[in-house]
Amino acid sequence: MLQPAAVRAQQEPGPQLKSSPMLREDIPGDVRGSLPTFVSGQRISGRTELETVVEGDAVMRRGDTVIRADRLEYQQPDDLAKAQGNVRINKAGDVFEGPQLELKLDAFEGFFDQPQYHFLKNGAYGGADRIDFIDEKRAIIRNATYTTCRRHPGPSWMPDWILRAGSLHIDNEEEVGQATDASLKFLGVPILPPLPELSFPLSDKRKSGLLPPTVGIDNLNGVEVMLPYYWNIAPNRDATFYPALMSKRGIDLGGEFRYLERDYTGLARANFMPNDSLRDRDRWAYALKHDGALRTPVPGASALGLNLNLNRVSDDDYWRDFSRSTPSLTQRLLANDGALSWGQGNFTLQARALKWQTLQDVSAPIVPPYDRLPQVVGRYVRNDFAAGLDASVETDYTQFESDPHLTGQPNGKRTYLLAQVSRPWLAPGGFVTPKLQLHTTQYNFAAPLANGGLAAQRTVPTFSLDSGLVFERDAAYFGRSFRQTLEPRAFYVYTPFRDQSQLPNYDSASNDFNFATIYTENAFGGNDRISDNNLLTVGATTRLLDPDTGAEAARFGIAQRLRFKDQLVTLPGGTPVSERLSDLLFGASVNWVPRWSTDATVQYNPKDGRSIRSSLGGRYSPGNYRVVSAAYRLQRGTSEQVDLGWQWPLNDLWGDKGQNLGPGQGEGEGRWYSVGRLNYSLQDSRVVDAVVGLEYDAGCWLGRVVFERLQSSTTTANKRVLFQLELIGFTRVGSNALKSLKDNVPRYQFLREQVTVPSRFSNYE
Repeated sequence: MLQPAAVRAQQEPGPQLKSSPMLREDIPGDVRGSLPTFVSGQRISGRTELETVVEGDAVMRRGDTVIRADRLEYQQPDDLAKAQGNVRINKAGDVFEGPQLELKLDAFEGFFDQPQYHFLKNGAYGGADRIDFIDEKRAIIRNATYTTCRRHPGPSWMPDWILRAGSLHIDNEEEVGQATDASLKFLGVPILPPLPELSFPLSDKRKSGLLPPTVGIDNLNGVEVMLPYYWNIAPNRDATFYPALMSKRGIDLGGEFRYLERDYTGLARANFMPNDSLRDRDRWAYALKHDGALRTPVPGASALGLNLNLNRVSDDDYWRDFSRSTPSLTQRLLANDGALSWGQGNFTLQARALKWQTLQDVSAPIVPPYDRLPQVVGRYVRNDFAAGLDASVETDYTQFESDPHLTGQPNGKRTYLLAQVSRPWLAPGGFVTPKLQLHTTQYNFAAPLANGGLAAQRTVPTFSLDSGLVFERDAAYFGRSFRQTLEPRAFYVYTPFRDQSQLPNYDSASNDFNFATIYTENAFGGNDRISDNNLLTVGATTRLLDPDTGAEAARFGIAQRLRFKDQLVTLPGGTPVSERLSDLLFGASVNWVPRWSTDATVQYNPKDGRSIRSSLGGRYSPGNYRVVSAAYRLQRGTSEQVDLGWQWPLNDLWGDKGQNLGPGQGEGEGRWYSVGRLNYSLQDSRVVDAVVGLEYDAGCWLGRVVFERLQSSTTTANKRVLFQLELIGFTRVGSNALKSLKDNVPRYQFLREQVTVPSRFSNYE
């Protein structure tokens, strides 16, 4: 009986794909000897199992090796190939050309006279008097040249940069090149003095040795010269030493150590400057980051988690003087935090110690936060109780310490417990979740409060009801079909008033007013203030979704709180909230086409008829290396700023659009790119931060110049100029301008980031 094709296809097995050693990037040695040899040419002669002679367009092919020549002789007993006249050999994508070759094919041992060569992985070119092939991974090139500039026809062509060496040792197993009697020129100008020995990478593989020196100029350090040394200790450990000489300050000795083990990972960094000339004292800093687990000898017990984040500097001015150090050391609040954690089933336990270093500025002093010495937190969470109930209990014991003369509050110990139970009802078209919470807190103080008390306690219950619906329909806007949703949401919370005005405030702060916090029970973060509430939050969101992919093309939201009674609980110095209607919160995000992206959030006060806070942003990115982003941020009465970032080819401005060209294409003409970020304060009518640069892509080298101005205090800023020359596939010389662009410019794309390794089949001929 005949069956439909679809039925037969289900019953009959399809063809099975099998791996083949012929398609491997590297052919194993035990396979290479068994591979067949193919020869072709205009005339073929020889003796069986002795020799074969091919003349006229001769070709010999075995595995990943192809030899072409006018005349080719193969001696089978010795596995020796001799080629003469217009010889060209392709070995796994690496190409060598010259007049004469002798090579043992399987061992890949032999020599090539007067070769020109092209290496596949890094696109390097060169010529030499002779190449001696040691094996398939190693070679010695005599009287060699080396560059990644693409060769052009003509005897007068010279690459923009070129390395010359008496001998060049190529090791593709270690992926390292070693040059002796070496000199390096850029546009005919020596950029390195003649060196007896020079090593360089053939790939991105890590390698011990001196890194290229970096040079920078800024208003604080003067001329800064750094000579880093990289130590590849092991595949999972390395270290970098970066001594620097600063003309205005002296010598800065720095180092960094990284490690990655099965159970833990981390980084340690330290700097020491003996006798800083500007401050007339020693300067130092260290940072340690460790995350991992400690295995316990108890059978079946969970491992202990250990997390360390330690940061310390020598003085209050360090953050201002060394603003480009490790980010954790350039803040005014430096955390020294250590935590041990353990979990088993639904229970977790954490013990923590946190001590802050506060860097004070006489022009802008800050109140230091409280140290937690110690803090112990336990949590029990279970989501499978009977009747669909979810429940959790959290308890926290913390001893808070700081300088009472600066905080204006006594130190103390706080024990806090939060128990909650909820019952979610979930359906495709909506949800309802009632929840009960109980907060109870006990305080013991090291000194009396204003009312003379040495202890205090507080117990506050909370009830909340969260609910929402989801409606969908098919819609069309501007000729495009969508699946449109309408998602209304209502959130009610009731918390009775408990007088907390006499309690200290160790860790509470007002929650930001946004879509992430408007549907929460407490108006404060931390555990020292529980706001009294009788309010209803209502809002709605509508989304436009692509019906085929589900991608979100647009989202619009609105939310507002309706308060039924005043909120009397406040932070110290605060005033009760009496407004029955909160500000309106509007949000929008539109990604109509991939090249355009916009988002906006507006907090609008209907009573005053104006926005209190606004954030508007947009991004235009029509292709690679073309992006412009802009943002406007308003905090009424506090700040008003415009932020602009970009990366764009300047060639576009004079007609060379190059929409289909990436970096390095259209070589010979060169391409200019403008890149930068500006943050401008409309309120102060001045630039706050600025990073502006130019990049030039000449195909085989990149040039960068970057001007950087970063605010260090309310009245001062650090300025520097960065120059960097990158010889593609070889080295970078100058300042680390690339890092500045990556850190500061949104969505910056490195012009020469290699995301895939070239395949030998891309150059198989």
